[in-house]
Amino acid sequence: MSQQGPILVVSSDAWPSFVTALDDAKIFPVIQTGWADAARAVTQVQPAAVLAAMSGAAEARFAALAEQIAARKPYLPLIAVEPKSALPDNAIPFTQGRGAIERLVVRLRAALRIRALHATVLRRLEDGAAPHVKLLPDTDPARDATVLLLGRGAAFPALSVAMGERMGVVGAFSIEAAANHLNTRDIDGVVLGEGFTGRVVDAFLTVLAEDARFRNLPVVLTTAELVPSYEMPNLEIVLGEPAHVAAHALPLIRQHAFEAQLSRTLRAIDAGGLLDPQTGLLTSAAFDRDFATAVAQTKSHGGGLAVARFVFDSAHPRAQFDGARIISRLMRRMDFGSLHSEGSVLVVFAETDLRGAHAIARRLSSVMRHTSHGKRSARSEPVVSVASLTPSDSPASLLARLYSDTRRAAS
Repeated sequence: MSQQGPILVVSSDAWPSFVTALDDAKIFPVIQTGWADAARAVTQVQPAAVLAAMSGAAEARFAALAEQIAARKPYLPLIAVEPKSALPDNAIPFTQGRGAIERLVVRLRAALRIRALHATVLRRLEDGAAPHVKLLPDTDPARDATVLLLGRGAAFPALSVAMGERMGVVGAFSIEAAANHLNTRDIDGVVLGEGFTGRVVDAFLTVLAEDARFRNLPVVLTTAELVPSYEMPNLEIVLGEPAHVAAHALPLIRQHAFEAQLSRTLRAIDAGGLLDPQTGLLTSAAFDRDFATAVAQTKSHGGGLAVARFVFDSAHPRAQFDGARIISRLMRRMDFGSLHSEGSVLVVFAETDLRGAHAIARRLSSVMRHTSHGKRSARSEPVVSVASLTPSDSPASLLARLYSDTRRAAS
C-alpha cells in the first residue's frame, strides 16, 4: 500500500498561482486538471493529495469529488483553496493572505504525515501485528473531538452552542485557563474568539507555534486583527457568524481528531492489543488480569491499594470517552484503568490509601467538569466512588463494594 503519488490540483484556471510554489517545494510532482476531468484524474493518477482552487468551482461537482476522495484509503487529503461556503466534512479549508504560499506548503506536509500514519496503521492491522486490536471505527472522528473555545465577547455563547452540536467544548475566558487546559487534556483544536488585544493573541500564538506539542493544532481566529504569519500549518482566519465559523473549523478539527485516533491505534498495536485504541486505557481483559495480580501482591507484600469508579451520563457517550482519555493522560504511571462495557471507568491507584485516592479522583473530576457535550445542561462531571483494599477483600468483593458505593452516591 503506497502513499506516494503526485499532488493533484483541480482548478478552472490553467495554472493557479500556488502551483509554482508546490513545484518549488518538491514534495511530490504536481498534476493539474480541470473540474470536468477531476473524478477521472483521482482514479487514474492515484494522488497523494488533492488541492481544489474553489474560484469558479461548481458546488455540486466539488461535493461529488469530496465524496469520492472520502472513500479512498489511506487518507487522501483534500484542501479547498479560498472556500466561499460550508465545505464537505473531509475538505480542509485554506484561505490565503500574507505568507500564504509558505502556509499552504506546511499544511500540505502536515496532511501528508497523517496519510503516512494511516497507511502504517492499515498495514500493521492487515499484517496481523495485533489481532486483538479493534479495526478503526467508521464513526465520524469529530464525535470524539474536543475543542478549546477561548473568548470573552458576546459571540462566545453562540460559538459554544455551534461547536458543541458536533463535538465536546472546553471554554476558557483567559489565556491562563486555556494554557491549563492544553497542558492537562487532549485538545483537537482551538477557536479564538473576541475579547483579547492583538498583543495578547500574538503572544499566545507565538507560544503555541514554538511548542512541538501544539504547533500542528488547528487554530481558528475569528477576528482579522492579526494575519496568520506564524509557523503553524493549521492556522486559519474565519470571519462571520458562529455557525459559519464552526462549519469551517470542523474539517480541521476532524482531521486532528483522526490523527489522534490513529496514534492511539498504533500504540494499541505496539502494546500487543492490551490497550483500548479509543481511550488509551487497558482493555477489560487486561484490566481484570492486572487487577487480580495487584490485589494478590498488595495482600502478600503489604501497602495500600484503592480503586475509583467514574460513572458518566449514559445519554452522552462522548462524555464517557472524553473522561476516559483525560484519565489516561493524567493518571500516574503506576496506576491503570479501563473503560467498561456499562460506560464507567475503573482506575486502580497503587500504593495509595483511601484519603489519597479521594484526592486523586477529585483532581481528575475537576478537569472533566469544564467540558460540555451537546446541550449546555448535559452533565460532564462523573459520579465518583472510591474503595480501598481490606485484608479480607478479594478482587470481586472490592469491586462489589465499589459498585454499591456508586449507586448510593448517584441516588
